[in-house]
Amino acid sequence: MSTLNKVLVLLSVSIHTCYVFSQSVPQVLTIEQMFERADSCSRSIRTYSLAEQEAQQAIRVAKNAQLPSIDVSLSASYLGDAWLSDRDFSHGERAAMPHFGNNFAIEASQVIYAGGAISSRIAMAKLHHQLAQLDLENNKQDIRFLLVGNYLEMYKLKNQAEVYRKNIEQTRTLLAEITAKQQQGITLKNDITRYELQLQSLELALTQVENGIVILNHQLITVLGLPEETQIEADSHLLEQLPLLSDENRWQETALFSSPLLQQAKLHIEQSQYGEKLARSGRLPSVALIAGDNLDGPITFEIPPINRNINYWYVGLGVKFNLASTFKSGKEVRLAHLSTQKAKESDLLLQEHIRTEVKEAYIRFRESFTIYQTQVKSLELAHQNYQVINNRYLNDLALLTDMLDASNSQLNAELQVVNAQIHILFQYYKLKKTTGTL
Repeated sequence: MSTLNKVLVLLSVSIHTCYVFSQSVPQVLTIEQMFERADSCSRSIRTYSLAEQEAQQAIRVAKNAQLPSIDVSLSASYLGDAWLSDRDFSHGERAAMPHFGNNFAIEASQVIYAGGAISSRIAMAKLHHQLAQLDLENNKQDIRFLLVGNYLEMYKLKNQAEVYRKNIEQTRTLLAEITAKQQQGITLKNDITRYELQLQSLELALTQVENGIVILNHQLITVLGLPEETQIEADSHLLEQLPLLSDENRWQETALFSSPLLQQAKLHIEQSQYGEKLARSGRLPSVALIAGDNLDGPITFEIPPINRNINYWYVGLGVKFNLASTFKSGKEVRLAHLSTQKAKESDLLLQEHIRTEVKEAYIRFRESFTIYQTQVKSLELAHQNYQVINNRYLNDLALLTDMLDASNSQLNAELQVVNAQIHILFQYYKLKKTTGTL
């Protein structure tokens, strides 16, 4: 081999190697690993996390009302000359004034009583923060259920694609044998056409399934923030540990304590109750401790003006009361009370809705075990049928088509058993989502 040919071969191998390594390598992810990555990489979860941080900062802002307020002012001005006259504006004359004026003032105040308004606003900010945390948790539940649904569906489609490939392989084998027999004049042309149509139908179905896998894979990597070329593979041990069927009452009790939606409903009631306190606080006076110091110049309230600075300070107690609130706040209190009643009714309605959803999810979960047992029995019968047809075929008592039909029935029965196991998992995770424990 010439040197040029050796170089070309090495270059070709190198390019092929780089191409192979540049291809996406399947990445096996368990459901728990997928959940962990979604918590840190999902853009939707990050958005709700920022909202939770925003609500936490709002608590600090609300607490600022407990701190003293300090006002400082500093000014310099030019004072023009004064003008004096009699009361009938006659005998006017100009009076000289010091032209430079200055003012420095500082005043501090500390609210010591506001009718519960400040504490109510802080409490409402804390409740808003808890609601934001529950929004975040509920969003995590939604994202996780979306992920596990796509994950299990992709697992199911990959198993289905494998069955289609085996059916296509068997159909091609049968088609080749029938074609050979047709050339010998043993079979008719329409037999070949029938199996060619069946082959085309199987290949189309396989293409549709593979496209579905690509779509689901793209949805998963988008939510998980994985590279575009990533191919997710399901955990091979996924179906080894199926969940057990437990009592419905346990799930109902879990939902009452764990559902983010029910917890939010309770917080909405508390918010409305604090809203009532806030509305009532408008009828009460606010009391503040005040202290200040002023430095002014010149002294213009003397005639003639004195071109000197004057400094004075004060300490006192200030009381402020809005008289209009005595007849205005009643409507606000009634409105806040109605909001509380509405929140309580909404809580009861939501409890009924959650109980109904949990019951439906539990029934479907229990039903999935019945489906699984039925499919296991069908697989057992398919195995028995295959053994019978196989024995008959070996003894020339059955046709090849009978053998292939029995084999296809066995493959489909195996697929349905796996699908039934996946269905159990899906209904289990749906039940966990409904109770808020996913």
